Amino acid sequence: MPNTPATPAPTTDAPAPAAPAAGHHLAQLNVARLVAPIDSPQLAEFVAALPEINGLAEAAPGFVWRLLEDPDDPYATVPPAVFGPQYLVNLSVWRDADSLWDFVYRSNHMEMLRRRREWFTDPGRHSQVLWWVPAGTQPTEHDAAARLDHLRTHGPTPEAFTFRTRFPAPDTAER
Repeated sequence: MPNTPATPAPTTDAPAPAAPAAGHHLAQLNVARLVAPIDSPQLAEFVAALPEINGLAEAAPGFVWRLLEDPDDPYATVPPAVFGPQYLVNLSVWRDADSLWDFVYRSNHMEMLRRRREWFTDPGRHSQVLWWVPAGTQPTEHDAAARLDHLRTHGPTPEAFTFRTRFPAPDTAER
């Protein structure tokens, strides 16, 4: 990442208002370790809910893109290329942090979030990372894994941050 003369100060009160970034969008990675194989009876209810939840995300204001395994089957889970078969990977791009926050915590997605311990183990460390990408960018799982590793190693920085400690988009940091 290029060095910048001044690192913008993070915001720490979630949800902090975030100005939409015309030149940048917010990328997010969320990885979850499954309690059983994805095709197991233990995860059947979760898997059955994926079409509704993915459709809800795609219809949400501010949604831009998400990683799909198969464009012909938008509800197929993505086999993790980096994290291994015991993980479920969600990689998406949003207009801004507020749009993603609203989907995650203020929509029917919240019901699935409340039940996450039925389907996923406690990660014990950061399992979600946010970062800014130039508008039109579709990050890869490898890009996202590097951001998650950066967050786990260095804590929140402009290169990799969390909802709790956000950084402004590069084109809004100077305002």
